[in-house]
Amino acid sequence: MTFLHRRTVLRAAAGGALAGAAAVGCGRNDGSTGSRAADPSVRATAPPRPPGSPSALPVLPAGLPVQIEHGPRTGTAVALTFHGQGDPRSATGLLGEAERAGARVTVLAVGEWLDAHPEMAHRILDGGHELGNHTMRHLDISAMGEADAYAEITRCADRLRRLTGGIGRWFRPSRAQFATDRVAGLARKAGYQHVLSYDVDSLDFTDPGAEEVRRTVLGAVRPGSVVSLHFGHDGTVAALPAILDGLHRRGLRAVTTTELLTR
Repeated sequence: MTFLHRRTVLRAAAGGALAGAAAVGCGRNDGSTGSRAADPSVRATAPPRPPGSPSALPVLPAGLPVQIEHGPRTGTAVALTFHGQGDPRSATGLLGEAERAGARVTVLAVGEWLDAHPEMAHRILDGGHELGNHTMRHLDISAMGEADAYAEITRCADRLRRLTGGIGRWFRPSRAQFATDRVAGLARKAGYQHVLSYDVDSLDFTDPGAEEVRRTVLGAVRPGSVVSLHFGHDGTVAALPAILDGLHRRGLRAVTTTELLTR
């Protein structure tokens, strides 16, 4: 199914609405809610960042599906997306490699990781990258009751808001490639109009080695792809320069997900 056709089908299905741990990664799967209270455990160590607020982000095209698996296939851009948890030194190394190549990435951060390493929120944004929500504890959100699933989304959103001034544009469910209809609805209620899925799974969380990660990504990526990668894995750090070089040789550029969808 082409990107435009998929957009049309999903838009019609939605009625036109916009609607683990690092070692185990996110599997390919596929609850009453109360008001949110401020969470006193949040360790916000820096002042709010207006650029992190949704109002500062480019406007997305009308008609995007609620659940985004890839972008337009007619351009030259791809989105490398990283599940944000694990050793912050690994994360910093990956960000540095991307920046040296002129690439920008999207990071979907786990709330507990932001609690432990709040400085990483600004490190990501200061590099020109994009920061979003990957739930609070990286549990199997699809198997949770409604109240617990909603709390997983909103607690991470609260961390992002306190650290950056906004909740970020993107939500990705934990331990699932695709959100269930219920989880997608809860994400929308929490302020996320779209769920960010992916069409290329690097399988880097299985630690197959840098060469296998490179081969898997470059063997499947094409214009418009959204690639799933992870912080916290040495093989991913080692593979990234070769991945970026391989993209460049094909005339492809790594951009943030927002850039992928608005260019």
